[in-house]
Amino acid sequence: MGTTASPFLHSIAAELPGAGLRPNAFTLARRARQRRQIQLMIAASYLIDAGVLQVYAYAGTIPVTIAPAYAACGLASVGFYLMLSETGVTERLKDHYFVTPQLIISLLIMLAFSYIAPQVGVMFLCGLFVVFSFGALRATPRQTALVWPILVLGLAALFLLTDKPITMPHDGPIERFATMSVFVLGIGRCMFLGIFSSAMRHSLYQRGLKLKEAYRRIEELAELDELTGSLNRRSIMRALDEEIARAQRLNNPCSVALIDLDWFKRINDAYGHPTGDEVLRTFAITVFANIRSIDKFGRYGGEEFLLLLPDTAEREAARMMDRLRMIVAELDWSAFSAGMRVTISAGLATLRRDESSDTLLARADRALYASKAGGRNRITSA
Repeated sequence: MGTTASPFLHSIAAELPGAGLRPNAFTLARRARQRRQIQLMIAASYLIDAGVLQVYAYAGTIPVTIAPAYAACGLASVGFYLMLSETGVTERLKDHYFVTPQLIISLLIMLAFSYIAPQVGVMFLCGLFVVFSFGALRATPRQTALVWPILVLGLAALFLLTDKPITMPHDGPIERFATMSVFVLGIGRCMFLGIFSSAMRHSLYQRGLKLKEAYRRIEELAELDELTGSLNRRSIMRALDEEIARAQRLNNPCSVALIDLDWFKRINDAYGHPTGDEVLRTFAITVFANIRSIDKFGRYGGEEFLLLLPDTAEREAARMMDRLRMIVAELDWSAFSAGMRVTISAGLATLRRDESSDTLLARADRALYASKAGGRNRITSA
């Protein structure tokens, strides 16, 4: 059970901040895929803007060299980041999405072309909104606090230290069409990024559900005995303390049974430990099939088990235990090995007023010893 869950739990844990685990192949592949998706979107955004610049060039607003130069700068930055990603360089960095450098480079490209081609400066300034929308997908508060002053300084230099006329072309129908395209495509890309961000949030929500399931699985594995599926000693003892407190608070009866598989060492010696393990598993399955939903069953140690019987007085508990004893004795144990026979002995104790778990178990243990001394395959009440 624990072995089956291990890869799943490890893949979840590798994603946790500060987990200290090296990312596995699945995590690395997922990160690389996401980086490719982001870079392809950035490349598409640069090409869209280059297309609009070509329209401006056709209208005579800017030189024809501006559009290819802008596209070349943008695609060169994308190619550089992709090279770092595909060669695994970014995985060695804390910011494996390279958010801050990408934001700064994109910001500088927009400000530089606003200076070079101020006739269409409004387009590059609108592009800043798209750039920071991209950055918001992965930027941390610290990264945002770092890039924001750079943006302020860059805009201050452009508007206050130069006399470049940053304009919005609208003289002729072609310019008006190009300017309209700037706003339409800019808003459209921001909306697309919103949809992409929503998909990422949904993905994070699904991973959150998987993480909760992983925690539930960890808690479950921590409470169960791996061999038999019953509660382990720590869990059954905690359940005993809780049940004693409840019974004393409500003045309800409560019984416990210490159960031992008779001559279990002989079974291990004669048939081998794997067969002994199967006997323990079969016994546990039999108990689970014949107890109530309110009862709790756990492995106390080795071949010894503890059964809690809430709201059960001594006479009823003795009847239930004797029935369980007969069921175990009548099972066809020869399926494991010819001639094999398995029986149980048990010591039964019913809670007394103001009694602790230690004294209750001590009485059950003495009763179990009496069952063994009396010939085994029997139930003895304390």
